[in-house]
Amino acid sequence: MVVEWSAIAGIALVGLGLVLTPGPNMIYLVSRSVTQGRRAGMVSLLGVAAGFLVYLAAATAGLTAVFVAVPAAYTVLKLAGVGYLLFLAWQALRPGGVSAFAPKDLPVDRPRRLFAMGFLTNLLNPKIAVLYVSLLPQFIEPSGVPVALQSLVLGVVQIAVALTVNALIVVFAGSLSRFLTARPTWLRMQRWLMGGVLGALAVRLAVEPRPATAG
Repeated sequence: MVVEWSAIAGIALVGLGLVLTPGPNMIYLVSRSVTQGRRAGMVSLLGVAAGFLVYLAAATAGLTAVFVAVPAAYTVLKLAGVGYLLFLAWQALRPGGVSAFAPKDLPVDRPRRLFAMGFLTNLLNPKIAVLYVSLLPQFIEPSGVPVALQSLVLGVVQIAVALTVNALIVVFAGSLSRFLTARPTWLRMQRWLMGGVLGALAVRLAVEPRPATAG
């Protein structure tokens, strides 16, 4: 077998935990689905999927080893991710902050822009970068089956989990938005919860050690 079932189950659980944690992808998909409808959310999700494919290609080609060989590159990526997560946390927690589920007056974007923004949001998502640079290699067995093939299989599993959950988020974002909007206290609690989780992720990313090689 190319990859052990335990590794597949492990990366699936890691992927599920990450996609259920509020982050840039969730915020963008929810905001577009709420303000422009499910179709716009699905087009944005296609862009997110394209971003995943870039990371998958990099992992399969072994490009993530660059971050192991060049510690400064990983440090720059990590600091950028920490800053981005702290910015998102502040947007949620600041006085007058707005929940991702609160209706907003946003300009209607064309499908091409929706796709591009979904792609860039995922490509610059520090959670996904850390997943492919640090977490995915932990499920790879360096002996036997080629590492590239193992990376491909595990990456496909993670992408399948992420896209399934994100599609459900897009479908139900509007209903959840109406539910929360009718309950201001719940909406405020959701905003503080999201801000707190994003802040905790930033701290965790900041103290996370540099990844070691899979071997």
